[in-house]
Amino acid sequence: MPSDEKPYTYEALPIPTYEEAIGSSSRTSSLNESSEPAEREGLLGPDALGRTPVPTRRAGYRPPPTEESTSNRGSLEQHDAFLGRRESEDSEVGMVRGEIEEMELEEPGGPQSTWGKRISNLSRSLSSIHLPFRWKWRIPDGLREWISLDFNICLILARIFAILLIMGVVYLLFVSGVFTTRMSAQMFDPESVRMYVQSMMDSARIEQHLKVVTQTDHNAGTEGDYVLAQYVEQFFLSNGLEDVKMDEYEVYLNYPKEGGRKVDILGDDGAITWTAQIEEDPVYTDPPRQQTPVFHGLSRAGDVTGPLIYANYGSKEDYKRLYDSGIETKGAIALVRYYGTQTDRAMKVKGAEMAGFAGCIIYSDPADDSQGPPAPNGRALPEDGVQRGSVALTSWIVGDVLTPGWASTKDAERVSKTHNPGLVNIPSIPLSWGDAQKLLQAIQGHGQQVPDEWKGAGVDPYWSGDQSSPKVHLVNEQDENEKQKIWNVMGQITGIEQNEKAIIIGNHRDAWVFGATDPGSGTAVMLEVIHIFGDLMARGWRPLRTIIFASWDAEEYNLIGSTEYVEKNIEQLRKDAFIYINVDVAVGGTEFKAAGSPIFKRALMETLARVSDPIKNETLKDIWENRGDQLTGLGAGSDYVAFQDIAGTSSIDMGFDGDSHYPYHSAYDNFEWMLRVGDPGFIFHNMLAQVWGLLILEFSDKLVMPFDMSAYSASLIAWSMDLENWAESKGANQAGNPTWSTDSLREAVLQFARDAKQFEKWELEWDAMVLGGNGFESNILAAHRKSHNTRMANFETHLLDLEEGGGIPNRTQYKHVVFGPDLWSGYDSAMFPAVRDAVVAEDWALAQQQVEKAAAIIMKASKKLNGNI
Repeated sequence: MPSDEKPYTYEALPIPTYEEAIGSSSRTSSLNESSEPAEREGLLGPDALGRTPVPTRRAGYRPPPTEESTSNRGSLEQHDAFLGRRESEDSEVGMVRGEIEEMELEEPGGPQSTWGKRISNLSRSLSSIHLPFRWKWRIPDGLREWISLDFNICLILARIFAILLIMGVVYLLFVSGVFTTRMSAQMFDPESVRMYVQSMMDSARIEQHLKVVTQTDHNAGTEGDYVLAQYVEQFFLSNGLEDVKMDEYEVYLNYPKEGGRKVDILGDDGAITWTAQIEEDPVYTDPPRQQTPVFHGLSRAGDVTGPLIYANYGSKEDYKRLYDSGIETKGAIALVRYYGTQTDRAMKVKGAEMAGFAGCIIYSDPADDSQGPPAPNGRALPEDGVQRGSVALTSWIVGDVLTPGWASTKDAERVSKTHNPGLVNIPSIPLSWGDAQKLLQAIQGHGQQVPDEWKGAGVDPYWSGDQSSPKVHLVNEQDENEKQKIWNVMGQITGIEQNEKAIIIGNHRDAWVFGATDPGSGTAVMLEVIHIFGDLMARGWRPLRTIIFASWDAEEYNLIGSTEYVEKNIEQLRKDAFIYINVDVAVGGTEFKAAGSPIFKRALMETLARVSDPIKNETLKDIWENRGDQLTGLGAGSDYVAFQDIAGTSSIDMGFDGDSHYPYHSAYDNFEWMLRVGDPGFIFHNMLAQVWGLLILEFSDKLVMPFDMSAYSASLIAWSMDLENWAESKGANQAGNPTWSTDSLREAVLQFARDAKQFEKWELEWDAMVLGGNGFESNILAAHRKSHNTRMANFETHLLDLEEGGGIPNRTQYKHVVFGPDLWSGYDSAMFPAVRDAVVAEDWALAQQQVEKAAAIIMKASKKLNGNI
């Protein structure tokens, strides 16, 4: 990639090729060669009796053949030819039929209905007629001999009649929807596929994937990022994905200038008395590797000086407490710590800006970090460790802040970065604990001693500081590129029944440094999932619906790559995207967590019931239920945001997490740390790969998609009640406030509960008719099933506010009336976000208006579910 396209240039170490990384580019040779023969044979290998089985049918069902299905038969053609031999080959007929009975396979065309058998018998009977007489006639005069013509007139007429009869009956059956078939390009037993996917996930291979993707730092838009994108693209191709491509955008990114970051303590005479180290110590020295500099993504450039004031976690309440204590903050430099009551680092900086501070420093306090030894031997940050990260206001503007609402293509219109609602307006910088404690010590005796809940670790006592504090000089000079190229990598497996409908799978690729946990663990698992699904494709398998795999770029800055993709393809996604499954951090702890739309509840529980934790010797479902875990709501923490909140695609985010932090966004989050501390043996990576693969099959390959509409209705009822109670706590219907009511919302969610119950009855009827009827499905029933799936998937899309200027007021990118990020804590979810924003602003008239709008949209979506609109 040309290095002159941006001012800040990385010289990343080369990433090894796929062959160098795993010893072979062949899909089959990369399987575990030490496996037992039966294991290597996999889904189509010999059984216990030494026979090589043919693929079994799909739970008794084969959909009608289509042009797509017949053109994608692949390796099944030999199998079809084997079963299609003439019955006249008596020596083999018995053997074939025996195999069919044992394998529960039908002969080509499937078992015949009673009508089919009668028509076939009639045809054979008519064709066997042999008439014993012949008709003769004399040639007209002029010819010298009689010529006898032997025509079997009755036979001809009988055969013509039989053909016309058969054609008429078949036509009537087709148009009436009674005709059934079992032909399909895909005849793999779904349970066998699930078992295969689950059993073939290889921890050693996942480890090797992670080793490759963490070879160099790969911050978005840099050489390391581009080289890794090329590697992922080649991996997609070598594992059989289709329509593989680089999806390129040009977006606003910033990079620190060499020597352009400073934090100095100044003496009374203005001379520097202390200078922060800022950068982390090199993690790799033999040989050395490049490390991403310490900075904040999408921060404001600046050179400011002011007295240092400590503001705890940098929440709105913390800044208000300083104000209430009489501490003047205008023109000062805020010192705040990560985590705590304000989890979003961007909102820490925005709060400081609104409180009048001139700059903001965010540091990692040991009191909030993991307890125990520091990395590389433990989970805590060492003294020089620094948490990088973005300070973009993601819960206000998501994606490229210069193209809010449309894709950042080369010639796209761009707004100014000055006074941009997605950007903060004061400079900020992250610091290590080693640097920060010097600053805390410098303000001791200034201002007030802080309350206990403001105290961190290692410094005693903690003081607030005030205008008399030592002055700090903060410099943040940066290169800002408004058209920096980034690269999503896309590939797919085309479905055979509804190939226009997509199950989208995503993980971001860019990292602040080496990113073994975030996002490398997710990338390594996704590559393993792709490897297994590619192997299935090579064996002739295809899903019913198309599976799209995406490696997103620039997630760390502001969820940019995924958002630009959604904005570019918004109409198609709203029409054809069924679900989105996101994994960011696959393994950051030992507890499985998931957040998402309630429609995933049933499928997730079925999937977790199949996967066992080998350490606890329990299924993940049992562990989940024993902990009392729930599928929580989605905020603005990862690449699901644009899918769920802009496109209305039902989304889920999952991974292993825990109470303890890891060396988050630092150079210490590397391959050796994961190998030694994060997940020795890659046990949890393997479990997550199983969950991910099985969940993909649930939605891409089940005839009736397992959307849990009852769970959605139950959640809506609970969330509407929570909204009402929360609003009461904020002053609803109190003296002096207008009357406020959620009656219309309550009526809408109760109506949806009734409609959802009615809607789900059809699935039981389908089960009884098709699965209980030896797998036969009429054309009409198949069309109804596809419509049923589409209406389920479209329900979430119908919850979008698509009116002119619709969405959350002042946050109009966010269109979903139920889901959205909290206004002041983007990582957290806020159910009915437009209503909550109005309540926070104490605009009760607007709050009532948003309640009515949400109720009307839910009611309309509910009616569309059952085809009543």
